[in-house]
Amino acid sequence: MDVWRRLLLAVVCGVAVASIYAAQPVLEPMGRDLGVPAELTGWIVAAGQFGYLAGLVLLVPLGDVVDRRRLIAVHLAITALGMLLTASASTAWVAFVGLAAAGVFAVVVQTTVAYAASVSPPAERGRNIGVVTSGVVVGILGARVVTGTLAEVWGWRSVYAVLAVLSLGLAALVIVVLPSEERLDRPARYRRAVVSLGGLFGQRIFLTRGLIAFFLFASFGTLWSGLSLPLADRPWQLSESQIGLFGIAGLAGALGAARAGRWADAGRATPVTGLALTLLILSWAAIAQLPWSLWLLIVGIVVLDFAVQAVHVSNQHVLTAAPPDRTSSVIGGYMVFYSLGSALGAAATTAIFAAHGWAGSSLLGAGFAACALATWATGRRAPLDRSEKAGTRQARERTPATHRAGPG
Repeated sequence: MDVWRRLLLAVVCGVAVASIYAAQPVLEPMGRDLGVPAELTGWIVAAGQFGYLAGLVLLVPLGDVVDRRRLIAVHLAITALGMLLTASASTAWVAFVGLAAAGVFAVVVQTTVAYAASVSPPAERGRNIGVVTSGVVVGILGARVVTGTLAEVWGWRSVYAVLAVLSLGLAALVIVVLPSEERLDRPARYRRAVVSLGGLFGQRIFLTRGLIAFFLFASFGTLWSGLSLPLADRPWQLSESQIGLFGIAGLAGALGAARAGRWADAGRATPVTGLALTLLILSWAAIAQLPWSLWLLIVGIVVLDFAVQAVHVSNQHVLTAAPPDRTSSVIGGYMVFYSLGSALGAAATTAIFAAHGWAGSSLLGAGFAACALATWATGRRAPLDRSEKAGTRQARERTPATHRAGPG
């Protein structure tokens, strides 16, 4: 896969995930304009998240049934319709419908990652997944910066109008630029693909990597869902646009982890995961200094997002190595852990901050990171089952000796 196609897939992921997180910086004006009480504005974000969870179960398995390139284009087009409905909404329930619809089809992210994995040579799979997945982090963190600027100039509706235009344009590009998959495996039936999601939870390697993702993104959500509270409070009292700029530090850390894909290709996904989770715990020591130092906070953010992206890429590399006929289902099931962890972190950090301040939120984030590291350590010590041994052997056979020797 050439660099321009990787970039296109990364942009698809960024725009799709931004449709879910775009509401966070503009909740107050959205709620006021749509007549949503202040205490219920959280449901504006929740509508998209619930739709996303439904899409993970119902739509992602379609990638194992039909051509993923066409599926990506269709999902982007329907996401655009949801964004347009939200942008034109005059009442709250219309906006909720639009946000939920966009959330359902935002799972195009997982179909895109599965497509990238399926069209990549085995020795390049980790690198391509790393580049494509970086678009997700850019979408999550970049939306905080861009959304605030657009809303300030043209109002919150302009955010969703821009996302709709981008989604439609990307849908057309996907059809024109990307090649169809040459799938050697026989596509699964949809019903079997959905049912197979349940069977994945009985596989130790899937459950281990899923639990790591659960705690990983709970730690991630603890930071990014709670960060605005202490920054807007004394002694800093920063504005919304100033707070949004901290997303740039997160982007720097996340994009710095693109190398993790190459490390995974070299057979180092397991040790990289352990090292990154250790860094994640240490990052909270710097983040906890927020009441006294913004520079230490920035260092902590860079390290945290580097660690999160490195683990996320390593997890997906391990899970997409086998079986090749269920790549979409595997990634969709894995992302259920991601969604639940993100929701837990977001809900818990605000409650902990209200009761114990930023020190309590920092301990919470570090605690989630420690749980992820403990899960990794426990899974590493456990013996491989038969399917894992087969998958590991196949991955090694497909990887050239030059890549097994090290990242270079």
